[in-house]
Amino acid sequence: MISIIINPVAGGATPDEARARVELARAVLERHGEPGEVSLTTQRGHAVDLAAVAVARGDRLVVSWGGDGTVNEVASSLVGTRSVLGLVPSGSGNGLARELRIPQAPAAALREAISAAPRRIDAGRMADRWFFSVAGVGFDAHVAAAFDRDGSARRGLSTYVRLTVKALWSYAPARYTIDGGASFPAFLVTAANSAQFGNGIRIAPEARLDDGRLDLVVFEERSRLSTLLNMPRLVTGSVARAPGVTIRSITEAVIECDAPMPFHVDGEPRQGGSRIDVRVVPQALLVAAGGRP
Repeated sequence: MISIIINPVAGGATPDEARARVELARAVLERHGEPGEVSLTTQRGHAVDLAAVAVARGDRLVVSWGGDGTVNEVASSLVGTRSVLGLVPSGSGNGLARELRIPQAPAAALREAISAAPRRIDAGRMADRWFFSVAGVGFDAHVAAAFDRDGSARRGLSTYVRLTVKALWSYAPARYTIDGGASFPAFLVTAANSAQFGNGIRIAPEARLDDGRLDLVVFEERSRLSTLLNMPRLVTGSVARAPGVTIRSITEAVIECDAPMPFHVDGEPRQGGSRIDVRVVPQALLVAAGGRP
């Protein structure tokens, strides 16, 4: 059996667009000829429960139709099970879907989810929360929280860019230590399972989803001007050459700060303590994707 879990508001969808998603999902299931169920999420965390029900029922495929937050919720219930994650990207970033080269057109993405051979990818844990693309503290966590609070009707890429630009003028970096080392001010500290945040913003160009490791990216703040001048490197894939940036391959790390740290997992804001543990869980999740991870 196939379960399709749809976030009806992902990407700022209207009620009419949400209904169209349901109709398309049902039509694809009918054409495929395999029993299936289409569910709509109603609140944050609901996709976790819907996916858990699908796993308990023994569904072979559980499709997440939404943004990175919906993917995170669904995948969190699938880790360590035989159920396979399918993706229909419709959020503002779609980091994991882009990294797996999932088609952007919903009908094509659904067909790929149903027909692609499953493959295993790694997962990460940050402060006991699952992530599948990236997680971190610092500026990206700050923007994730601002995006979550934003009241705009359309929560797409343009809103994310607007909030990022606004935050660049006011954000004050904290000081961190990693694995008990010296304290330093950092614009961000990111643990990357995949290469990108989404939309081609490549924070860890050499990261791979299935290598059993995470890339820990530390972007020390030399000056705000230097940070601004080097941000285009996130698009060109040359962030490792920016002054103050180091990237190293890890299986685990400890991030500490004098104050409790806001963090994010796949763009979803969370509040952590003054110590945050991060680690990789190799080969933790089955995904249906035709592209090479």
